Amino acid sequence: MTTSAKSLMDCLKQIRPIEADVFTTAEREAEQNRVPLEQILIEQGAVSQTDMALATAKYLDIRPISLAAFSPDRSLVELMPKEKWQELKALPISKTATRLTLAMADPFNIVARETIASKTNLELVPLVALEKEVEAALESMADKSGQALEDILKDMAGESEVEVGQDSFEEASLDEMLETAGEAPVIRIVNSILIEALRKGASDIHIEPMERTLRLRNRIDGVLYESSSPPKSMQNAVTSRLKIMSQLDIAERRIPQDGRFKIKALGKEVDVRVSILPTVHGEKVVMRILDKTALAPNLNALGLDQLSLDNFTYALAQPYGMILVTGPTGSGKTTTLYSALQELNNTGTNIITTENPVEYQLDGVNQVQINPAVGLTFAAALRSILRQDPDVVMVGEIRDGETATIAVEAALTGHMVLSTLHTNDAAGAIARLVDMGIEPFMLSSSLLLTQAQRLYRKLCPVCKKEIDLPLETLKKSRIDPATMEGTRFYQKTGCPKCNNIGYKGRGGIMEILLVNDAIRKTVLTNSEADAISKIAIENGMRTLREAGLARVREGLTSIEEIMRVTSEH
Repeated sequence: MTTSAKSLMDCLKQIRPIEADVFTTAEREAEQNRVPLEQILIEQGAVSQTDMALATAKYLDIRPISLAAFSPDRSLVELMPKEKWQELKALPISKTATRLTLAMADPFNIVARETIASKTNLELVPLVALEKEVEAALESMADKSGQALEDILKDMAGESEVEVGQDSFEEASLDEMLETAGEAPVIRIVNSILIEALRKGASDIHIEPMERTLRLRNRIDGVLYESSSPPKSMQNAVTSRLKIMSQLDIAERRIPQDGRFKIKALGKEVDVRVSILPTVHGEKVVMRILDKTALAPNLNALGLDQLSLDNFTYALAQPYGMILVTGPTGSGKTTTLYSALQELNNTGTNIITTENPVEYQLDGVNQVQINPAVGLTFAAALRSILRQDPDVVMVGEIRDGETATIAVEAALTGHMVLSTLHTNDAAGAIARLVDMGIEPFMLSSSLLLTQAQRLYRKLCPVCKKEIDLPLETLKKSRIDPATMEGTRFYQKTGCPKCNNIGYKGRGGIMEILLVNDAIRKTVLTNSEADAISKIAIENGMRTLREAGLARVREGLTSIEEIMRVTSEH
């Protein structure tokens, strides 16, 4: 037995006297089985776990803590995955700017302490707690997920911080579903879900009914992450509450419904667009968070590389013509178009948009909401808009040949037209319009610029870790190692600043095809995407992959992330 063990035993004997023969027998058994003496004493019933915890606290000169009535702080537990806390038998108690106080079942575990310190970047203040109480406290978070959601709201200084607009609760009939939706716990749970999403910077909230559970997920920087969910028993009440807030029919559960509401929380006001879809296990709710404060006020604020910014600015400065922004859903097309509109927005310019739906309301811009149910399609709206003396027209999306024809004709007759298409690359937009029936000679005369874009996740600047990237990795990704010579590569790690994701925030990469004489000639003779793309690259166009690798060279993101969001040209 080591000196330190003797010292611990001395502290234990001061708290709980142990008969000499009992101690000797336990000591012999511990040496034979090569296990700690304290473990044998507890197993034999000579001392209790509480006695050992008090002795440990006395020996290490740290305070003991009882967790019997302790409710874990969810925001602190989120500093690391819950499974990690369980593995290390530790529980965070409180935090200051530089210190983390935590309860540990085994404060002698140096590896555990170093792991927690490195993951949280905080100085540790350990306390001694019973292992069973640490485990029970962590388990309680899963068993009382509804209460955990309420705790999030309490952390944000109470319900008063959430102010809901367009809430018609008082005017609705008081049937059983409505009564349930109006109960305080349900209101707190819904408010907590919204606040957690805002705090994490989520763009979408998914509430998904499973057979026996209710799953809650937040889309953060384009990727869905699961959060602690309300109990299945609260499913209908939560959905009804959201329907009330969105002014939807709470009695209708057979067909999809769409609505929206406003909330004020965390010092800002945001719009929330709600979509409800019936599934076999109940109604799935998706909420899109539209934070106007996150919009870029101009193109410069999008964080583009200089070449992309110069080309886009040049096209916008032309008196008339068409600019097309392309990319998959969620690639930031709407944000780019709104930034371009704000660049053009002044008292001398009449700007009219036609959108489905209108996501952000812009001051000084006339925005038309498409409503196909009453015949207000993109094409119908566009015809009327052209009689409104517009200077700039934005078409939310070109979906058919009729809309494409009107948009091209508008660009040819002296209007600046901005729109979006769902294609993979910039050259593909031209080929798509030809497929829709637009004559190549009309496109060559009207098009100013086509652009493809993607959003990539930025590495967290606090915890990103420099690595030596093997040449094989570059070769497998078909990247010429010579083009990345001298680059410092980084990979994600995870820390409290980025919610242990490793990425924080997103940036845009663009492939911009500026239509010049060479492109116009190619469009007239061969409107295939590959032919146009080849000429554009020869004329200096940077592909999406190349734009992404430039971000890797700048240390903003990882090779893996750029491979995820781009495809080889």
